[in-house]
This record gives sequence, C-alpha cells and structure tokens, in this order.
Amino acid sequence: MTTNKNLAAAYDFCLKLAKSHYENFPVASVLLPKRLRKPIAVIYAFARTADDYADEGQLTKAERITKLQNYRSHLTEISDGSYTGDDPIFIALDDVITHFQLPIYLFDDLLSAFMQDVVKNRYQTMEEVLHYCQRSANPVGRLLLHLNGEPTQQQLVESDAICTSLQLINFYQDILQDKQENNRIYIPQHMLTEAGLNEDDITLANSRKLAPLLRHLFQQTMALMNEGLELGNGIKGRLGWEIRAMTLGGLETLNKLSAQDDENILSRPRLTRRTQLKILLFSLSKTHLKRR
Repeated sequence: MTTNKNLAAAYDFCLKLAKSHYENFPVASVLLPKRLRKPIAVIYAFARTADDYADEGQLTKAERITKLQNYRSHLTEISDGSYTGDDPIFIALDDVITHFQLPIYLFDDLLSAFMQDVVKNRYQTMEEVLHYCQRSANPVGRLLLHLNGEPTQQQLVESDAICTSLQLINFYQDILQDKQENNRIYIPQHMLTEAGLNEDDITLANSRKLAPLLRHLFQQTMALMNEGLELGNGIKGRLGWEIRAMTLGGLETLNKLSAQDDENILSRPRLTRRTQLKILLFSLSKTHLKRR
C-alpha cells in the first residue's frame, strides 16, 4: 500500500529527474502553474526513462523491449487499479493518472513509439515519420492539456501541430548525432532518392548536397507549426505562457537552422541565455504568435 510518505518521495524523485536534463523545450519550468509542476515532472520522468531504455546503455534489443513491455504492464495495472509495485515513477504516475483522469492510451502510444525506436531506424515516407510523431510527441501535448482540464477539439489539433513540429525540429538539429550514435535517419528515404542523395551524404556530412532538401523540410515544418501557433494564446494563465514560450523556442530554433549557410546546415544551433530571456519576455504577450 502506498503511504503519503512514499508518494511524496516518488514525486520528489520525478522532479529531480526532470530538473537534471537539459532540453531546448522545458518540461517543468517555473512558468508552469505550481499545481501542474509535479504531475508534468512525473509524465516527463515516465517518458524520459522509457526513451532511455530504447536508446541508451548497452542493452540488447530484446532487453530493451522487455523493459518497455514491463512499463506497459505497469500501465495496465494502473488502469485496472492493481499496481502495487515500488517504482517511484509508477507510484507517482498512478496518483497523477487517477487524480487527473488522464487517458491511459496516450502513455501507451509513447511506449509504442519507443518500442519502434528499438526495431526501426529508417522511414520510407514522410507519412511514416508523421505517424511516429503522432505517438512519440503528440501524446505529451495532449496530456498537458488534459492536466489543465477538458481540452477542445481545436486545442487538440493545434497541440498536435506544435508537438509534431517540435519533434521534427529536434530531428533536423540532430541529423548527424542520430546517424552516428543510433544509426537512425528520420529524413524519408524516398525524399533522399528523389533528390539524388543517399545515406553516404549524411554520413559524410555533405551539407551542400543536403541543404536544398533540408530547407524544403524546414519550410514544411514551419507551415505545420503555423497551424498550431495560437494554441498558447487561447489558454489562460501560466500554462498559456509556458506553451507560448515552448512554441517561440521551437520557432527560434527552426529559424536558426534555416539561417545557417549550406556548409553549416547540419550544425546544431543552441539558444543562448540572451535568446532564452527574449523568448521568456516575448511569451508574456499574445501578440508574437499569430497565424502567418
């Protein structure tokens, strides 16, 4: 049986884990309403550790899948009210899911994407990439909205657009790292072929050859992000502020990628403290995020 002491310790564990990771797009920042910081940190801890099982360490593919299947089993136990384990992430997650009545399928979608990471490292079409984003990124945004109350269908659509865009931006700023460290390529194979390119152009970092295709992908991502730009404007209070900051952070990163010359287009841009402060200040206002 989970005691109040165990539950408090579980939440503290998740908060410390969330704060220990650097992300361009913050997950438990001070912008968030205080009442949501802990549950968001718990969701992040679940997603972060599952993602690490898919990618990090020296585990075999079978071992990675087993760990992720264990996570799925714990979700099932939470769903039917039978979880009695001692994992702090799931102790806290059980409480969050129950208290906020969060849809279990969104967590299962995340696990499905992480399992796919283990067994799939090439995507033939953009539709395949977008379907992956639908399960790897969009659930996080939807969970955030559900934490805040009952989202409208329009808010869910806008959230999906922003989350998929942020995921794509993350792919495009980590092209070399993903290929070198995980042998993973998110640029659709058919697009490489149509552009007269192959994987060697990525391995050898042939920026000039890749640049036209990447700039096309950047434009596609900007168009998609445009579909969700007003999400943060329609949500009151600090959560709206946080969403606007995350969106502006994504836009700034995409703009920096686009502004790099062809020779350096594979370089990973970083947001300086000055830029982050500018984003923070701009996100106070709703005038900086309008459909374009």
